[in-house]
Amino acid sequence: MLFDTHAHLNDDRLYSQADQVVERARQAGVRGIVNVGYDLESSRRAVDLGRRFPECLAAVGMHPHDARHYSEEVERHLLDLVSSGPVAAWGEIGLDYHYDNSPREIQKEVFVRQLQLADRLKLPVIIHNRDSHGDMLEILRKHPPKNGGIMHCFSGSAEFARDCLKLDLHISFAGPVTFKNASRLLKAVETVPDNRILAETDCPYLSPEPFRGKTNEPSRVALVVEKLAEVRGVEQRAMEEILWKNAEAFFGNPHKT
Repeated sequence: MLFDTHAHLNDDRLYSQADQVVERARQAGVRGIVNVGYDLESSRRAVDLGRRFPECLAAVGMHPHDARHYSEEVERHLLDLVSSGPVAAWGEIGLDYHYDNSPREIQKEVFVRQLQLADRLKLPVIIHNRDSHGDMLEILRKHPPKNGGIMHCFSGSAEFARDCLKLDLHISFAGPVTFKNASRLLKAVETVPDNRILAETDCPYLSPEPFRGKTNEPSRVALVVEKLAEVRGVEQRAMEEILWKNAEAFFGNPHKT
């Protein structure tokens, strides 16, 4: 019973072969996949995948890379998706100061706008954070998500993890926990309590060892879970149960009727 809480089967590298990718996930024991939007088209594809596959849920939103393209028209189309499709969360949204593909002030404005929108829709949020810890915490302290939030693909320190936990956020770990240079990240894994931890692939990115550098997919969330169990000193089956319970409580059961 594995749950990949952050995937991008809506990416061009995976979307055209979604049937095969989902079948491989099923064979690996994956029973839940959240496909996360990062712009309007990927959000549409996420909703489409949610209609096609019973294990798939969708999130819609605008990634900070494309914050400069956010507009009332884009927002209207995203809202239409929420009203018409199986949407479980708003995201991914946030800040990315590593590439600065959109000006930082615009990133912050669009982040706040989407946080407020998710609150009105009573949806949880999926948060992207890269090299923006200070501004991220400042915004989230002023605008805490009312319906829950996930700090996705966590890459920070144990101290930053504790700051996120104080804001009642969940923390999701991806393939980097398996990398050889992950010692700081593993301390964060130890910090997160059982009821706040999640696992993801962020596919097609960040494939875990021994597949690092290759196109990632949801079946490999099993390798992330295996590493989390090892670091936390629990049996893998127990780790799977903890992660499934947390993901189901956050997103709902993906096996819709």
